[in-house]
This record gives sequence, structure tokens and C-alpha cells, in this order.
Amino acid sequence: MTSLPKTSTKRSVATASGRIAFAEAGSGPVALFVHGVLLNGHLWRHQLAALSDIRRCIAVDLLAHGDTEIAPDQDVSVTANARMLREVIDVLGIDKVDLVGNDSGGGIAQIFAATNPSRVRSLTLTDCDVHDNWPPEAFKPFLAMAAAGGLRGTLDAMVADKNIYRSAEALGPAYEHPDRVSDETIETYLRPLVETEQRTRDFQRFLAAFDCKHTVAVAEQLRTLKAPTLIAWGTDDIYFDVRWSHWLAKTIPGTRKRIEFEGARIFFPEERAADFNHELRSHWLAE
Repeated sequence: MTSLPKTSTKRSVATASGRIAFAEAGSGPVALFVHGVLLNGHLWRHQLAALSDIRRCIAVDLLAHGDTEIAPDQDVSVTANARMLREVIDVLGIDKVDLVGNDSGGGIAQIFAATNPSRVRSLTLTDCDVHDNWPPEAFKPFLAMAAAGGLRGTLDAMVADKNIYRSAEALGPAYEHPDRVSDETIETYLRPLVETEQRTRDFQRFLAAFDCKHTVAVAEQLRTLKAPTLIAWGTDDIYFDVRWSHWLAKTIPGTRKRIEFEGARIFFPEERAADFNHELRSHWLAE
């Protein structure tokens, strides 16, 4: 079971895509948070803790991640994950969401918003998959390692020695201060991926499904997306250059604000939580 801030509750719902796990905090209009590859809803713990006074915050675990339970042969692509988000809010009886995405989750959020515009009250995109910019060059060695059969050994090594996760050869470059990432956080992210051999195989299928065709396919729909949109980007991201924040701002007509966090990296929702939460609160309350 992935860990949670004390203010959150872990739940799950049965959908056509499986039993989807999510953390929940607060009440009121719903904010739906979507994490990226290797992580789970724990990424958003600081947002759930800080913003639950104005939103019912829901942070899902993607297909093949966290505590979500899926079939061994189902589609786990980013498009399948976007469908899963629709299923989750349908089951929960939620009409509209303030959608927030990071990394792969940002790509999934774009697909969801493009194909379900009437369900999006607002959109927030942080450093993420955009159009044809992914898989990013800096992540391709990890994908190659997984394709060559090394995924289970690599994940086991990072779980056994958390400093491997923090290293420059692994996830260290995703953080401004990798030395400050706690063992508990790393355990929370990685343990579900090695809980069983099948879970590792599911995650490998998620990696093997990386293909920018999914986001390229919704480009024209994004050009008509009128949902109020905030684009927040770290300037020191080795995966997704800040120029992609400009692409999004130019492409999505609903863009209200594009901001940069100087020196921040891809996982700034963890490391720059106070600054990011301030921007989210302002964005939502401006509606």
C-alpha cells in the first residue's frame, strides 16, 4: 500500500480498466491529479495536503503503477490511461474536474482534455509529454534497458539501495536536490512495481507502449480547447525543454498563464510545492 499524507484517504473503484486506486482529500469541486512514469499518486501529497480546503483532491495511480489492479494483457498506453480517467470520474459521479498533469501524466491529461473537453473545468500542465517531444532523449537509456530485459534487476537494485535511485544515472536528474528525496518516498514509488513479477511485467508493457503518436493525434483538438489553462515549467528540466511550454501556450487557446520556475526540474510539484500550490490556488479561484 502506498503511503499518504495524514489528511488523505486511499480508495479504489472498479472500472472497465481495472480497480483504480486513488488518494483523496477535501471536499467541493474536484481536482484530478495525474502522475507520470515510475511514480504514483504520492507525487501529489503536498497538493492534497495544501489545497483540500478548496477542492476535493483526487490523485490516481495510473495503470501499471501504484496500487491500481489491472489485467495482465490489457492496453496500458497513455490513451488507455486517458480512458481510465473518464471511467473513474464516471463511476464517482463527477461531472467536471480541474485537471493537473506531470510528466507522462501531462500527456495523458492532454489526451483526456482533448477528447473530453466538456469534463474539464480547468487544465494545468507541468513539464510533460507534448506532441512529438517524447520519449525524451534522456529517458531512452532506461527504455532500452527495460527492452533488453533489465527492468526487474534495475528496480530491485533501486529498492535495495535508494542511493541508486538518487544517482545521476537513474532518477537524480529529475530533482533539484535528489539527496533530499527520502527513502520512504522512493519505497512508496518503487515497491508496487516489484511487488510481484506480474506487476513488473505490467510496468514493462507501459514502457513499451511509449509512442508520441498518441499526443500527436490530439494536436488539432488541443487547438480548440477553451478550458482555462495554466502552464507551469521548470527551467532546468533535462527531459522536457522549456520551449515546449511555449508550444502548449501557443496551441491551447484557453491558456491564461505560462510561468517558469527558475532552476526547477521535472518533479517540482514535490520540491517547489509551496510555489506551485500558490499558482494552482490562484488559477482555480480565478475561474
